Amino acid sequence: MKALVSSVDKPEVIRYITNGLVATGTHFCVLTFNMQVIEMHSAGVANFIGAVFGIAVSFLGSRYFVFRKHQDPILGQATAFLVLYASIAVLHGLILYGWTDVFGFDYRIGFLIGTFFQVVLSYLGNKTLVFKA
Repeated sequence: MKALVSSVDKPEVIRYITNGLVATGTHFCVLTFNMQVIEMHSAGVANFIGAVFGIAVSFLGSRYFVFRKHQDPILGQATAFLVLYASIAVLHGLILYGWTDVFGFDYRIGFLIGTFFQVVLSYLGNKTLVFKA
């Protein structure tokens, strides 16, 4: 763990945060649209749809903006990215499902809790598995 922390590239982390904000904003806008405009009855399903849009934005930003030192073909990276993000999306959806659909708490707070775990897991997974230099 110390090796990972000491090898952190600060400009890369800033690009990662920027990309994450754009992707998370996309995810949240689609979630909000689903809940308030379409009036979906399940926050979990509305969140899953939002996650698909956020993941697409995140992949493109990660490949071309954040982790620019990669050399692997796009298809291999896209596959690894989708496996990583599908796992994270399931976790995020389960958190939101439990928080909102089971316990009745505000979906926006559940979204923030799920997003915290998403940020940590996605950075570590992208850096070590998907876009390794």
